[in-house]
Amino acid sequence: MAGFVMGYLDAEAIDWPGKLISVLACMVFARSAAMAFNRWLDRDIDAANPRTVIREIPAGIISPGSALRFVLIMSACFIGTTWFINPLCFWLSPIALLVILGYSYTKRFTALCHLVLGLGLGLAPVGAYLAVAGYFSLLPVMMGVSVLLWVAGFDIIYALQDADFDRDRQLHSIPVWLGIRKSMRLSALLHVISGLTLAVTLYFLSVQTQNLGLLAWSGLALFLLLLVYQHAIIGETDLSRVNRAFFTTNGFASVFFGLALISDLLS
Repeated sequence: MAGFVMGYLDAEAIDWPGKLISVLACMVFARSAAMAFNRWLDRDIDAANPRTVIREIPAGIISPGSALRFVLIMSACFIGTTWFINPLCFWLSPIALLVILGYSYTKRFTALCHLVLGLGLGLAPVGAYLAVAGYFSLLPVMMGVSVLLWVAGFDIIYALQDADFDRDRQLHSIPVWLGIRKSMRLSALLHVISGLTLAVTLYFLSVQTQNLGLLAWSGLALFLLLLVYQHAIIGETDLSRVNRAFFTTNGFASVFFGLALISDLLS
């Protein structure tokens, strides 16, 4: 939501409650479509992987047809909602949908699939800004790049636990391509660049708004510390804490930083 607040501060008077509801709806629809499509497309892969065989489609809880219908409904709701935001968001919505749905295909032909996932999530701050301001700006794009690198970095960590399975199934990922040690180093490098990009973004945002203080920088510091912690708890021979690093740590990191930045911008 930081992109929304940045757009709100840059734009002229707007109906921000209506815009906020529309943006939140788009986030729910897009994420739901992407998650369901991934489960639908990967249903045979998930059924063969002991780690994912308990997912809803392989377990028989949800039928493939029901999952695909859900994807189509959520996709239509996403595009339809952008119509009520502004023309730019509407015309760009199929491209955004292509990225977030197309990610699910990428591990079938490229190890750079993690970057495509990062791109899908990195579009969020840019899209939220466009929804309010109606035009592109450098700072939300920079924030989107930071999100791209952050997501790609932690998705590489998540993919470590499936490296042997992916290799046997001839699926592509950074761990399959580079091995565990080099993958962990690349993940760390992506997170370093992500942190630097975010710091530069905050600096220029503080210059632009003259309204960014200790709270936002403290949020960034905590975000970076949690990234360091994420890498510290994962070892080359011990991947038992991948879920803690992937879900818990990244969840806290994003929420803390987002709340700190938004609070500072609106104070």
